[in-house]
Amino acid sequence: MHILLSNKYFFIKGGAENSFFQTAKLLESRGHAVSFFSIQDSRNVPTKYSRYFMSNVEYDKPSFRQNVKAAGRLLYSWEARSNIERLLQNQKPDLAHLNNIYHQISPSIIHTLRKHKIPIVMSLRDFKLVCASYSMLANGKICELCKGGRYYQCFLKSCVKDSRAKSLLNTAEMYLHHKILHIYDLIDIFISPSQFLKTKVEEMSYKRKIIYLPNFINIEEYKPRYDSEEKTIVYFGRLSREKGLLTLIEAMDKLQDITLKIIGDGPLKEELRSKIAILGLNNIMMLGYMSGELLKEEIQKSMFVVLPSECNENNPRSLIEGFALGKPAVGARIAGIPELVKDWETGLTFKMGDSDDLRSKIIYLTQNASMISTMGKASRWFVESELNADKHYHKLMQIYEEACARYN
Repeated sequence: MHILLSNKYFFIKGGAENSFFQTAKLLESRGHAVSFFSIQDSRNVPTKYSRYFMSNVEYDKPSFRQNVKAAGRLLYSWEARSNIERLLQNQKPDLAHLNNIYHQISPSIIHTLRKHKIPIVMSLRDFKLVCASYSMLANGKICELCKGGRYYQCFLKSCVKDSRAKSLLNTAEMYLHHKILHIYDLIDIFISPSQFLKTKVEEMSYKRKIIYLPNFINIEEYKPRYDSEEKTIVYFGRLSREKGLLTLIEAMDKLQDITLKIIGDGPLKEELRSKIAILGLNNIMMLGYMSGELLKEEIQKSMFVVLPSECNENNPRSLIEGFALGKPAVGARIAGIPELVKDWETGLTFKMGDSDDLRSKIIYLTQNASMISTMGKASRWFVESELNADKHYHKLMQIYEEACARYN
């Protein structure tokens, strides 16, 4: 089978891109042909398909002309339709698997795919199908006011970067795509990496078929270590407000015998440094962005992973990677996190945003080394048995075959 994979970023920006490239690698390893459609970027992974990629438009430029161009493409991109038309004529894929295509690519490519009678599946990475700002957050708090197609709430609450103008644009995008063009109704099957995301999208009144298929991991690339070299715990991921890092820093107060390593980069970095300084904490290390073996080594040396998110997490890859390395986790009791962090099995959960509860769970685990080891082994077994490549591939092919059957 020849599969066309599309994602707006063609470099590792976060967990969604990691899963995108892992899917490509999995399909190629099983003998499938894979082609790609994305946007141009100096950070892109080299590929022969880049000649079909769209030009890059940045959304926060001061130029009025650039902002108008970006706004137009967010709503509907004729460039995307033209470029993917050339790709389809030359490559002729059997199926298209879309990932995060919003804004930079736009769903305009769906019309071209449908014109060529190509089956389409789409992996959901966030809540963009039902939420104009994609995060289901408003003013830092979980919000479901867009439920039932009330997308105007995004504009009223300035949900997009606290900007009325940007919120108006996203609101218009939702009404155009969902109420006028009904463009997402042309997708045959949606894939959700978490049961929570599937349920929440359905609760928000979206009626198309959604199949649960969690992310997977190439387990042979991760060597577990069930003990720890240091009395450290680790957070790794994006440094942004919704990740709950300010709560985590507050929890580290009075835990001077435990060191927290924060690994990653993002817009909250300087505020985190300031918070650490104000509290006078010397048990927190900010190590910056890491990847590959260096990141794995830091995780292996730690006791466990912490994910204090204060947003509707989907199927966090940081937890899966930590589990694969033999580390349990302490995670916020919200959204898709409890599907992975199962109390007293693969870790402990705490009340979201409650630094005292988080601190108590950190203390409990650090005082019970044998439990960390037992949970670490259970975590590794969980990814080996449930999130392995073979199981994922078998289910993915069933989804592909079901989508293709509709055209036979």
